[in-house]
Amino acid sequence: MTELREFVAPAQRRAGAAVAPPVLTMRASDGATAEVHRHGAHVTSWRPMGDTEDRLYLSARSEFEGSAAIRGGVPVIFPQFAAEGPLPRHGFARTSLWSLGGIGRKSDGTAEVDFVLRDDPRTRAIWDASFKAVLAVSVIARQLAITLRVENVGETTFSFTAALHTYLRVRDVDQAQIHGLRGTLYRVSGDRTLVADDADHLVLHDYVDRVYVGAPSRLELRERDRAMIVEAEGFRDAVIWNPGHERAATLHDLEPGDEKRFVCIEAAAVQTPITLGAGRRWAGTQTLTAR
Repeated sequence: MTELREFVAPAQRRAGAAVAPPVLTMRASDGATAEVHRHGAHVTSWRPMGDTEDRLYLSARSEFEGSAAIRGGVPVIFPQFAAEGPLPRHGFARTSLWSLGGIGRKSDGTAEVDFVLRDDPRTRAIWDASFKAVLAVSVIARQLAITLRVENVGETTFSFTAALHTYLRVRDVDQAQIHGLRGTLYRVSGDRTLVADDADHLVLHDYVDRVYVGAPSRLELRERDRAMIVEAEGFRDAVIWNPGHERAATLHDLEPGDEKRFVCIEAAAVQTPITLGAGRRWAGTQTLTAR
């Protein structure tokens, strides 16, 4: 079952404000669920089969309005990562209203949905490129897969960077470990100096904002009693982020102390931009498997 419905954020319910743009609820035949907003084609919830707790973090202070990005879930970063370029920070995809491309259920019970974003006068005023972007989301059992596809539908070559800025919910960031990055080169976001990670695992005790270049395709987030497998295909890099206490206090859409409740592990194409000639296509996928 997959359905469109109207969603009112908790803050909007309290204030009695108008409803936000529609959100689509996905439900696989085995009971696994996910929610995706048309605003940003933003996955905001994922509950694997048998789980009562969401495995994605979503801030209670998130703004569900056209001018703001939703804090948490899986923001779509396109066509620019962070402030590494002339465009607005993290591009415009995460604050754009995407069109519904299609919904359905496969024979094995997997729920699927596609959202589509095309260039228009607003996007061309920011980034002069003719493109079609599709975000495909599927959920089944204990797995969530998100694929970003980009096509050059014009006659002029363009380049872009992209990421799936995934906020994974943890019980305590100080007790969560990221495994699989040892030996990988990384740099601090905004800097080009590369350093090798020689640690057996990474713990985000404070602010971390790293771009791992040529990252392994499989990483693992471990907690005391559970784990998350994070796999990427088509994305060459990985970004690890947490604002830490001091920077989190400056984020108006983050509850005090909530920096302890998530780890961002992002499938990314950042270090070397993707270049597409006329008629060319690119795709990248991030698959989450809850253990």
